[in-house]
Order: sequence, then structure tokens, then C-alpha cells
Amino acid sequence: MKFVSWNVNGLRACVKKGFLDYFNSIDADIFCIQESKLQEGQIELDLDGYYQFWNYALKKGYSGTAIFTKKKPLSVKYGVGDNETENEGRIITLEFEDFYLVNVYTPNSQRDLARLSYRLEWEEELRIYLQDLDQLKPVIYCGDLNVAHHEIDLKNAKSNHGNSGFTTEERGKMSILLNSGFVDSFRYVYPDAEGAYTWWSYMMKVRERNIGWRIDYFIVSDRLKNSIQAAEIHSEIMGSDHCPIVLEMEL
Repeated sequence: MKFVSWNVNGLRACVKKGFLDYFNSIDADIFCIQESKLQEGQIELDLDGYYQFWNYALKKGYSGTAIFTKKKPLSVKYGVGDNETENEGRIITLEFEDFYLVNVYTPNSQRDLARLSYRLEWEEELRIYLQDLDQLKPVIYCGDLNVAHHEIDLKNAKSNHGNSGFTTEERGKMSILLNSGFVDSFRYVYPDAEGAYTWWSYMMKVRERNIGWRIDYFIVSDRLKNSIQAAEIHSEIMGSDHCPIVLEMEL
């Protein structure tokens, strides 16, 4: 199966920049997006052969996630645990026969770290949720997770220590998750790959010079790691400040 995840940073804008060309050419079995930035009825996507599942933020032009899947899921869930209210549209879980797929747009801690405490609470609640799912079926967890885990995962590690997305606390939460039975698929395949980034600032020449961060992930249950066939970063694909990432698995 082929999975794609892409923070499109505004789907309507991304569609004007070639989203559908990429979508059709990649021919994913399951395609996840984050930061759709729209409300119900603001876009109509003709995705022949795909079921569409959307989670819209209450705030207009903000956040939001969606999943497009060729195979109909057994169940669909918005929110985490018993909490069915998800005002920022940040999470969708699809249940399939052999696995759960969890698509997430993790809250940013913000430049002044004003939202760091909320972010850490989110990480803890989500980890428990993923572990509970993992007790039932293997999990494929993907999305813009808004953290560079190790120094190898961003260009300027020293100058970014303590900044949003590279705080000790955020990186620690990622470590705890991975140590609780999950695998970062890209690092499993390419443990030492440098310059592999998924997000770049819109500042002048930053992307051209590959001054980036790897903050988009496919994380899978440990027992699925031997099923990984490919883990790719499609940095050549434009249309957003993020690029698509791809996971291929034998399921």
C-alpha cells in the first residue's frame, strides 16, 4: 500500500499550484493532508475512486485535516479518546481491517512558546490514544508533527535549540512515543541521511538553499517496521511550504 502525507498550507491555494497533478500522478491508496484551511462547502474535489473524510476547524481559514482513501474504512473517528469535540480539526482516525491510520496536524508551540504547555498536554493525550489503539491493531500515524526530533533533522540545529519545534520538551515527547513501541519510518530506512527536510521558511532563497526542517512523519507500530518498503520525501514538489512524504508498505 502507498500512503502520502502533505501539509498543503491552504488547500485552495495548493490546488492552484498543482495539487491535483501530484495527487493523480502519485496514485496513493491513502492520501492525508493537513492545514486545509477551509470550511465545508468551500471546495469541491473530484477525486474519482476515493472516499473523502474531512475535519474542519471551527475557526475559518485555520488548521483542518482530511483523508482520501481508495478503500472504505470500517470506522471513522474525530478527536481523541472519549473526546469527540475537536474544535481545531487536527485529527482523523480511520480503522481498517488490519490497521488504524491516524492523520494529525500537531499544534505549534508558537514563536514565544505561549502554547507549549498545551502542546505537551496534547502530546501526552495523543500518545496514550495511540498506545490504546496499538493494543487492538497496528497503527500508522502521520502528519505535520511540528517537531524536529534530532539535530540531523534540521539545518541549523545549534541556533534553533529551545525554539518552537526544537525544544527539549517537544523532542522528549517524541522520544517517549518512539520508545513506547513505535518507529519513525524514514529514520528506520535512512538512519544517517542528512539534508532530508520537509518544511522550509518562505523567506528568500531558504528552500533553494535547503535550509529546512524535517517535521512531517510516518510513524508506525514497531511490529510493522519489517513491512516498510519505501520511505520518501518528495522535496521537489512545490505548492506549499511543506513537501509531501510517502510511505510504502506490504500490508
